[in-house]
Amino acid sequence: MGSMERKYELCGPFLPRRHPSLRTSAEIVGEARRILRAQSTQRPYTPQDANRQLFPRSSVRADHSNRPSSTFSLHSQNFYVGDSRPNSGTRLSPLEHNRKISIPGCDDISKSSPKPPTDPLDTKIGLGRTRARLFRASSLTTLPPLPAHTDERAKKLPSDQAFVCGDHKEFLGVPHFTTPRRSQSESSRLSQSSVDSGLGSTDGRTGHRTDLSGSGKNNTNAGADSRWDRIAPLLQQLKAAVAGGSCEDSPEHLSDVCASLYDALAEAAMLGPHRCKKRSSILRTLFRLIDLNSPRLHMRVAELCLALHVSGNNLLNICKLIFQISRNEANDVLFQNNSVLDSLLGLMLREDVHTCGEALFYCAGTLKFLSGNAVVVHLLLDKDCMGTASRFIQKLRMVDDAYVAIAGHILVQMTATLRNLSDHTEARPLFVSQSLISELCLVLQRYRTDRDVCTNVSRIFSKLSSYSECRLALAQTPDCYQLFLELLTKHSRKQDLVVRLLFTLGNLTSKSDDARYQLFRCEASTDTLLRLYGDYQPRVGDFSREAEDVLVKLVRVLANMCIHEEVGTALAGNDKCVRLLMETLELRSVDENEELMVNTAAAINNLTFYHKESLVLKCNQLDVAQLMLKLVLSSNMAAMHEATRVYGNLSQSKDVRDFIMHNKVHRFVVTLLDSKNPDVCFSACGVLTNLALDPPNRACLSLEGASTKLTDCLRDLGAGDWQLSAQLCQALWNMSGGDAPEKLLDAQDRQSLLEILTSYLDENVALKWTENKDYSSASWELEFCPVAQKLHQALSMKCE
Repeated sequence: MGSMERKYELCGPFLPRRHPSLRTSAEIVGEARRILRAQSTQRPYTPQDANRQLFPRSSVRADHSNRPSSTFSLHSQNFYVGDSRPNSGTRLSPLEHNRKISIPGCDDISKSSPKPPTDPLDTKIGLGRTRARLFRASSLTTLPPLPAHTDERAKKLPSDQAFVCGDHKEFLGVPHFTTPRRSQSESSRLSQSSVDSGLGSTDGRTGHRTDLSGSGKNNTNAGADSRWDRIAPLLQQLKAAVAGGSCEDSPEHLSDVCASLYDALAEAAMLGPHRCKKRSSILRTLFRLIDLNSPRLHMRVAELCLALHVSGNNLLNICKLIFQISRNEANDVLFQNNSVLDSLLGLMLREDVHTCGEALFYCAGTLKFLSGNAVVVHLLLDKDCMGTASRFIQKLRMVDDAYVAIAGHILVQMTATLRNLSDHTEARPLFVSQSLISELCLVLQRYRTDRDVCTNVSRIFSKLSSYSECRLALAQTPDCYQLFLELLTKHSRKQDLVVRLLFTLGNLTSKSDDARYQLFRCEASTDTLLRLYGDYQPRVGDFSREAEDVLVKLVRVLANMCIHEEVGTALAGNDKCVRLLMETLELRSVDENEELMVNTAAAINNLTFYHKESLVLKCNQLDVAQLMLKLVLSSNMAAMHEATRVYGNLSQSKDVRDFIMHNKVHRFVVTLLDSKNPDVCFSACGVLTNLALDPPNRACLSLEGASTKLTDCLRDLGAGDWQLSAQLCQALWNMSGGDAPEKLLDAQDRQSLLEILTSYLDENVALKWTENKDYSSASWELEFCPVAQKLHQALSMKCE
C-alpha cells in the first residue's frame, strides 16, 4: 500500500516543494499561465449621432416640452440695445415708498419724468417701414431721475425685478456713477443726442451721460479720440450696408469688414465690458446683420458681440446663433480661425447658471457638436478646455435645487462633450490631471436619477477604464464601486447604461486584486450582480442581442472577481451563481452566442479551481463536465480551449476522469496537441497528465498516439517555454507509469526525445532561447529541470 501511495504521489501533476524558500512549479505556472485568468471583451459600441441635435431619440428628454429647443428662428428684432425697459416696451411701475421727497420746483416726483424721446430714425428717408420699426425697437429711453436715497429701497428689490440696461444687469435706483445731477430737460436732450450720434450711453435712472470706455470722464467729442480714425470708416460701411443694402456689400465682404472691425477694436483696447464709447451703436449695427443668411457673417457678428460682453437676452440669442451655426458639420471650419471658442470657454467660467443658464446650455451644446471634429478638438485642448470643463462641471454640480433642471440639461451636453474627447489620446491624461474622473463620480452621486447624465458618464468611464492610468484613478476614487452598484440597481432596465457600467467594473477587476476584493466587500454586491444576471438571463424563445451583451459583461465581472482567493471561494460556494452559469451554457449555443459561451466557460473554470473547497461544485461537477461536452464538440477553438481548461481542473476527480474516458473526450484532447498553439497545448497537457494517473487510461492514450504528439510538441514548442516543457515532460512521465518510459515510444522516437532533453538540460544552450534571463532561469531550474532530469535519467538507463 505504501509503494502504491508513493507511486501515485510521484505521478501527480505537480512536484512537491523541495525547499521552503523556493517557488514550486505550480507557483511559476500560476505566474506565467494563470490558471485563473482575467477575461477581456469588446467595449460597447456607441454610435455617432447622424444628426446634430441636443438630445438623441434615446434620451429621456426627447419628448419633454420643458427642455430648451434644438430648432428656432433668430432675427434682428430678437436683439435690443440700451433699453432700460422690458423688451415689450411697457413702462415699469413706480416703486412704492412711504417717505416723500421734496424736490425744488416739483410737488410730485412723477411729474418730473421726461417723456421718451421721439425716434430720430422716423425722419430718415430711404428706409422701409420694417427697418425703421426695427431701429425703433432698439432705441434708447430714459427713466425718471431718482433721488440718491433710493439705494436702501433698491437693496430690498427681489432679483426678478432686475432689468436689462446697456447689456448688463442693473437694479432700479442704484446709480453707477456719482457725477452731478443734470436738469430734467438737459438729461432728455443728452439721451436723444446719444441715440443720434452713438457717442455714448445714458444712465436711464439718473439721466446723466456715462462714458462706456470706463474712464469715468464725460466726452462729447468722439473725434478727439484718434483711435476712432480706423474704426469709424468700418462702422460707417456696415451702417450703410444695413441701411441701403448695396449689391456691393455681399455677406462675404461684410464678414471681412466685421473681421477688420474686430481687429481695430482689439488694437484700440476697446473689446471687453464697458471699454467702448460707441458700444451701443456698434451692437445695433451688428444685430441688423443677423437678418442676412450667411453663417460666415453670423460667426463674425457673434465673435464681436461676445468680445463686447453682451449679456442678458442678447447673450442668450448670440449663444443660440452660434449653436445654429455649429449644427451644420460643414460650418466647423468657421470656428478654427477666430476667438469664438475662447469666448465660449470664458463664458462657462464667468457666467452663472442662475442668471445665464439657458445661454450656457446652448454654449455647451455647441461644444458637444464641435468635439466630434478632430481638428477642433486639438484647438479645444490647446485652449485648456479640459480644465475649464472640470471647473464648470463643479459649478453645475453645486447649484441650488431650484436650478437642478437646467443644470441637468447643461450636464447632458458637457458629459457628451467629454465622451467625445475621451476618444483622443491627447485628452486621456487630462482626465486624470484635471481631476475630471473624480468630479464625474460626484456628478453621478448628485444626478443619479438623471438617466441621460448617468449614461453619458458611464460611456466616458467605459472608454477611459481601458487605459491603465485612467483605470487606476477611477479605482482610487472613494466609493466608486458602491456607486456603480447603486446605479445598476436604480437603472437595471436601461440596457445601454447597465452594459457600460459592467464593462467598467470588468476593466477595474481585470488587473487589480484589490479592486476585486473592494467590489466584493461592497454592500449587497453579490446579490446585486446575481439579481441582474437573473433579470437578463435569456429564456427559451426570449433572446435579444441587448440582453446577451449585458450577460457577456456581467459574466466577465464574475470571472475576474473569482481570481481573488477569498472572493473565488465564496462564489464557488454560492449555489445561485453556479446555477446561473450552468443555465447559460444549457440554454445557449456556441454558434449563436460565441462570446457569451466562452466567457461563461472561463468563469466556470475560475470557479472550479476552488472545487475542492466548494460543496456546491462537488455536487455539480459531473453536470458541469456534461455541459463542457457542448463546447468541446464545437468547431470554435476558443470554446474548445476553455472547456479543456475546465476539464483540467475537474479531472483531478476520479469520477470526472471516468466521465472523460467514457465519453471519448480524451480523443479530442489529444487532437488539440496538433494545434501548435502553446496555450492550447498547455491545457491539453494538464488533462492528459491527470488522466494518466489511472493505469487503465494509459493504454487508451497510447493508442491515440498521445506520447508521440507530446514529444513533437516538446521539440516544436518547448524551447524557451519552460512551463509548457515541464508540463509535457510530466505528462510523458505519468504516461509511462513512472518506471518504464521506454515503453512509450519506439527506438527512434526514444532517441529523439533523449536528444531533446539533453539539449534542454544544458543551461548555456537552453537560456539563449529566451529574452528574460532572470525569469527564464528560475522557471527552467525550478519547474523544468526536476521532471526532465528524471525522464532523461530513465531513458538513458534503458538505452545503455
